[in-house]
Amino acid sequence: MPARDGPVQTPYPLGKLPAGHLARLLAQVAPAYPTDVLTRVVLGPGVGHDAAVISFGDRYLVAKTDPITFASDEIGWYAVHVNANDVACTGATARFFLATLLLPEGHTEPGLVDTIFQQIADACRHLGIALVGGHTEITHGLERAIVVGCMLGEVAPERLVRPDGARPGDALLVTKGIAVEGTAIIAREKQDDLAGLGGPFLERCQGFLHDPGISVVQDAAVALAAGEVHALHDPTEGGLATGLWELAAAAGVGLEVDETAIPVLPETHVLCEHLGLIPLGLIASGSLLLAVAPGDVVPILAALKGAGIAAAHIGQAVEPERGVVLRSARGGRALPRFERDEIARLFE
Repeated sequence: MPARDGPVQTPYPLGKLPAGHLARLLAQVAPAYPTDVLTRVVLGPGVGHDAAVISFGDRYLVAKTDPITFASDEIGWYAVHVNANDVACTGATARFFLATLLLPEGHTEPGLVDTIFQQIADACRHLGIALVGGHTEITHGLERAIVVGCMLGEVAPERLVRPDGARPGDALLVTKGIAVEGTAIIAREKQDDLAGLGGPFLERCQGFLHDPGISVVQDAAVALAAGEVHALHDPTEGGLATGLWELAAAAGVGLEVDETAIPVLPETHVLCEHLGLIPLGLIASGSLLLAVAPGDVVPILAALKGAGIAAAHIGQAVEPERGVVLRSARGGRALPRFERDEIARLFE
């Protein structure tokens, strides 16, 4: 094998590209925008920016793309909902969906394709979204199907919620509990390894995909109608901890989080204890992270409860020099960072 120039580089592990590397790459992109395009980019790429916002005069177009790589069961349902979630976090309504299906060579039967398309169609119907296009192919080198979704939505300019909108003094809320998606994926993908926990328990965990569900579209709509919301974030890979770090980075604020107030779902706790995982770093779609005006905590929590959505007040945004801190009876410490999602360890 011919020698490579330069120092030997260590490959990155499974999961998101490290935030610092991503930030450097994105810093090179912005100066390349043509001037006439730049004036229409309301929200461009950045760490903690999960959707793009483009001006069309009296309406903003919100565009989001995300792949589904860990889950294989009900992958089409996942793809629609996780993309719709990030559109909802801008205050927009998801309208149109495109899907790229990459299917494994030698393992793709007609029934698999039919099933994924039906899952996508059912999820779009559930949210009132039109499937308008995409691409499907059998791809060399894959072991499992991958679905890459692209969701388009729209919002009036005055109703836009920006990811950088959190400000010192804001209250931090989280809906449902953590980690809905991680619990469902583990129970579905690793059920043979978890048989000792019992069939009814695993069935309950597998059902988290639908109840309490990985969608936060309703969570966002209810909160926005009930009070002043400054930022919304859907914590996905890297769990709630990464979602908090991304919210802080996007807004340039510090955070103080009460560890005892974070609602870890009982089933998640059992699975994580059994597998040696940390709930804070487990993929967490289904929970919505909110930064809201302190005076509106009570009405927003009441509105969510009235809609049947559990929610908890877990901390507050503070001045950036105070850092991102997790507080407990033992004192305060820096909120842990998860360079890869806890679930990635199960797929290595």
